[in-house]
Amino acid sequence: MRIDLHAHTTASDGTTAPRALVDEAVAAGLDVVAITDHDTTAGWADATEAALSAPRPLSLVRGMEWSCEARAEPARTEKDGRVSVHLLCYLFDPEDPAIVAETERLRGERARRLRVMAERMAADGLPVDVDALFADPGRVPGRPHLARVLVDHGAAESMQAAFAGPLSKDSPYYERKRDTPVEDAVRAVTAAGGVTVIAHPRARSRGALMDMAQIVELAESGLAGVEADHLDHDADDRACLRDLATRAGLVVTGSSDFHGANKTVRLGAELTAPDQYAALVQRANGIDVVGTRRASADEGA
Repeated sequence: MRIDLHAHTTASDGTTAPRALVDEAVAAGLDVVAITDHDTTAGWADATEAALSAPRPLSLVRGMEWSCEARAEPARTEKDGRVSVHLLCYLFDPEDPAIVAETERLRGERARRLRVMAERMAADGLPVDVDALFADPGRVPGRPHLARVLVDHGAAESMQAAFAGPLSKDSPYYERKRDTPVEDAVRAVTAAGGVTVIAHPRARSRGALMDMAQIVELAESGLAGVEADHLDHDADDRACLRDLATRAGLVVTGSSDFHGANKTVRLGAELTAPDQYAALVQRANGIDVVGTRRASADEGA
């Protein structure tokens, strides 16, 4: 089985529509794909319809990537001791009141932050049309949308250059947003019948890292796993995360973190082992996987 548990669509900051994500998953030879847009479940319905009518069996794991904050590791502590961290949330009740309220707040915070940054850039003469960024009512724009504007108008050579320059945390245009404490998000998803996985916890290129000790603490509070196999992790980081997972009783996942044309990575570039997928799904009781490929714990990788 080929299992990719981290992919984004146009419902957040990807360039592939939810239905097209399912088509690409089939074309990539995947057996299981997860839709994990930032702070929203807006793409679930279209992706579900596409998965149920796919030309060959494909299981869809409905999820979300929750914008959180965590304790920074001691060696690279931020000014306030907190760092941004993403929490992959799977198979939870999307109508849970606590999750609905907090993700709505986060989407508003994301929009506020982007508008502030865009206005600062426009005031400084960069080719940014603030109103155009918010013209599509079906999406909540994020920094990748602003990066794309900068690239398309020649103000940045690439998406990577935009994030390393005008969109970076050290840029005078940067505006911080207030994310959810990761411990609160883990509790909320668990209460809503879902399971949680820390996304790319050792992605050094993204800035300061979360304290590994907090991952162990979160495991005691319901955290189900860590995403070890990710293109932003080198071999040593992957080994470190596997060792931590063994000690803390966590599932190990691998995923592409697909964003369509906004990143060069393709679906299926990193995969989750079937036994780890089975262990993850068996811990959830919120909603079911769409499709029939659930994987048994004794299936090989």
